[in-house]
Amino acid sequence: MHIFDYNPPSVPWLDIRYIDRDMIAINKPSGLLSNPGIAAHTHDCALTRLQERYPEAILVHRLDCATSGIMIFARNKKAESSLKTQFQDRQTTKVYIAEVAGRLEHSQGIIDLAIAPDLEHRPLQKVSTSGKSAITEYKVLAYRDNSTLVELTPQTGRTHQLRVHMQALGHTILGDDFYGDDKIISARPRLCLHAQQLTILQPYRKTPVTLYSKHPF
Repeated sequence: MHIFDYNPPSVPWLDIRYIDRDMIAINKPSGLLSNPGIAAHTHDCALTRLQERYPEAILVHRLDCATSGIMIFARNKKAESSLKTQFQDRQTTKVYIAEVAGRLEHSQGIIDLAIAPDLEHRPLQKVSTSGKSAITEYKVLAYRDNSTLVELTPQTGRTHQLRVHMQALGHTILGDDFYGDDKIISARPRLCLHAQQLTILQPYRKTPVTLYSKHPF
């Protein structure tokens, strides 16, 4: 969804899935920014909605505007530091579900293709040997008529990584208005990419917490 067309969903306004002394997890809808942009009309976002109820909420990571699913926020500075370090050091486990065009030839595999900014088409990214390492594991969950439901487990956290990797395989995520052609865009009313599961260490107790939100497609 392009920002000049930004019209975020209002129902549900805020879908909280987990809360404790250190963190809050929400199920972010597709079409809602993670945090505000520069333009005034982008003030309505996951962070500002959460801060209306919990003013102490701190952004830890982001999901693309068009991506839905589990997103976590810190409630204090120590928790922020712990959670950001976990993301940066790849100590988290993230599982996404996507519906992609066509039928994948292999039922599972690993995509190891470096990604770099597409300087001529910002903010897009592209596969490039001069880019940063990007690794995604995939597993087919179901074959549909003209599409495939896949589980995607990124081992790195590059911008648009899953979208670029699936496009590189020749199986663009349905509804992707950044990397898809007209047929892909019109195939679904939204980007079919959902952050279904996130496992992190609770900042204070240091015990694993798994957060879950079932994909809507």
